[in-house]
Amino acid sequence: MGQAIEVEASAIGDIAIFDTDRTISGQEGQQFSNSSEAKDSETFPGRLAHKLFEADGALGSVFAASNAITVQREGGWDASSLATTTSIIEDFFLFYSP
Repeated sequence: MGQAIEVEASAIGDIAIFDTDRTISGQEGQQFSNSSEAKDSETFPGRLAHKLFEADGALGSVFAASNAITVQREGGWDASSLATTTSIIEDFFLFYSP
């Protein structure tokens, strides 16, 4: 159940932007600075941010606005960390694994 999200990722330095094919939050956006802050939120951006923080301890912040997620990562982005974050976002709305 659910459908995979299509994601285009680009990174410059410590910042990566993940453009998606659907809306994750409202236009005003939401920002989270750590896992516990995100875990306390019952919104889709909060749930997604919590998953991202749990998967990568180097993340410093997650900001979701409409169909874009901006993620700050200490030490920058390598191919592996970018792929992991992309995969988590792609699978966010999937409720059953094949």
